[in-house]
Amino acid sequence: MSTETHVIMDETAIRRALTRIAHEILEKNKGIDGCVLVGIRTRGVYLAERIAAKIEEIEGAKVPWGELDVTPYRDDRLDENKANRKELLTMTPESLSIHDKKVILFDDVLYTGRTIRAAMDALMDCGRPQNIQLAVLADRGHRELPIRPDFIGKNVPTSKSEEIEVALMETDGQDEVKIIQNRGEQA
Repeated sequence: MSTETHVIMDETAIRRALTRIAHEILEKNKGIDGCVLVGIRTRGVYLAERIAAKIEEIEGAKVPWGELDVTPYRDDRLDENKANRKELLTMTPESLSIHDKKVILFDDVLYTGRTIRAAMDALMDCGRPQNIQLAVLADRGHRELPIRPDFIGKNVPTSKSEEIEVALMETDGQDEVKIIQNRGEQA
């Protein structure tokens, strides 16, 4: 089986998409009052952090952000993970609560929706938000659950034999989004 790779977003495209998402978040929420940004580990955290910095640059005010570990809430993991659901949400500043806040949840790629479902379950265990909005860098389709993003960097219709790979400077040393076509697999 061979693979074919195409870069669909470079560093400039990612920066532009995140700038647009920051403006869309501000417009939809009429500013940042009552907003909290939460990134799903790993790459969603860096996206939330970048958007927080971009919003501070635009508005001149800090927006609180945090990171969320959804591993114990995944339905494709062993039940032993569910026993340890403490300290899933790490907020900046530490005293921040999501109760009655507008939570904007960040992930790098939206596919089946199962990671987002796990994230919503985890958030509900951390408090009761006013609402939850979803921001993703790439939406590739193929949903298994009725979940849709509010903010999208790029829609990337894919076949099931394709994958989307996100690389970010913080973890991978570069910013790019690639589509990988696995040749020889049934579509």
